[in-house]
Order: sequence, then C-alpha cells, then structure tokens
Amino acid sequence: MKNWLFNQNPTLVYVHDPMCSWCWGFRPAWQALRSGLPDEITVVRLLGGLAPDSEVPMSGEMCGYLKSVWEKIEDCIPGTEFNYDFWTRCTPRRSTYPACRGVIAAREQGAEHDEGMTHAIQRAYYLQAENPSDHSTLTKLAGSLGLDSERFAAVLGSEETSQTLLGEISRSRQIGIQGFPGLVFAADNRITPIRIDYHRPGRMLQEIRSRLKTRK
Repeated sequence: MKNWLFNQNPTLVYVHDPMCSWCWGFRPAWQALRSGLPDEITVVRLLGGLAPDSEVPMSGEMCGYLKSVWEKIEDCIPGTEFNYDFWTRCTPRRSTYPACRGVIAAREQGAEHDEGMTHAIQRAYYLQAENPSDHSTLTKLAGSLGLDSERFAAVLGSEETSQTLLGEISRSRQIGIQGFPGLVFAADNRITPIRIDYHRPGRMLQEIRSRLKTRK
C-alpha cells in the first residue's frame, strides 16, 4: 500500500503549489511547524498541480474571483501581503504547472533548492507582480538563486520533468489530497490527514506528536 510513502521513519507529507495563494498564506505556519518537528520525522514535499498548462488569458470573471481570494486571505491571515499590480502588469493565465516544473528543475540542481525556488516564485508572483506561468520569469528566478540558468531551462522544458510532475500529482491524490496546502502523516502503513491551521502551528505539531506517541 503506497510503497513510495512508507519507510522506516514516520513521514510528514506537505502537498503544495507555488502559485497557490493559500499556500503563500500558510508559509509562516509551515516554517514554524517544520522547526518544531521531532528529528525522527521525514518531511516529503509534493507538488499538487493546481492548474494545467494554458496559453489562454484568464477571463475577467476568473481574475475578479482570484482577487477576491487574495482579499479573503488578507482578512483571514493577518500579515499576508499581495501586490495587486499583477493584474494590470501581467497577462494572467490559469496555469500553474510551469511553476511546479520550475521547482522540479531547481531541485535537479540540489534538493535544497526545492523550497528556495518555491519561495522565489511566491515572492515574484505575490509581491513583485511577475508572472511565474512564463518560462522567462522562472529562468530569471533560477539565476537569482545562483543556479545554472541554461541547465535549468533545459530541464524545465523536458518531458522527464513533465512526467515527474504528473507522478507527484498522482501521489498526492493517492493519499487523498484534493486542495492545497495539504498535510498527511504516515507511519506503520497508516495515513492520517493533519488539519491545516494557518494561525496555530502548535496545534498541528501537537497532533503530529500525539500520532507519534500512539505508535510507540
């Protein structure tokens, strides 16, 4: 059962999309949770793939909906910032797969770049009003992180990277994740969803610790 997930260590799976606005709002809580996790827990990051490839500009209705989501997040998670200039500076497309592949392409130059590229994409999108659906933006961000831009661009557009993303999307669905962010704790051939708390990371940590205790 889900052999890709179960190993000798308890595992916390974090499913996200770098262009998911709720994932951006969750970032401070996720960092706090990560810092408090027991050393025995292995963390696995999976890209969930919010919206497939598209070259079609977003409709006015969709743009308005997403702006309202940003406003809701600002109200629900104080301190979360968005730069609404994005909606006039860029030509928005409902397409997050390129950004997801950008994280994979960065990871190819070192696993430590997974989180760094994710954050770079989030900052570009939400704070700097840049469009991470564009390969040019992603390649520029990779260069800003000190990555080999030519190697990054080649990996970004490869079929292997596309298949890797589809594999991660499949895995996230296998463990029951439909929306992002998502957290699942796995141990002893059992999968337990962890309820997302944007304000109290300590509650998530407490739930994970209680799961650890029940297996000992």
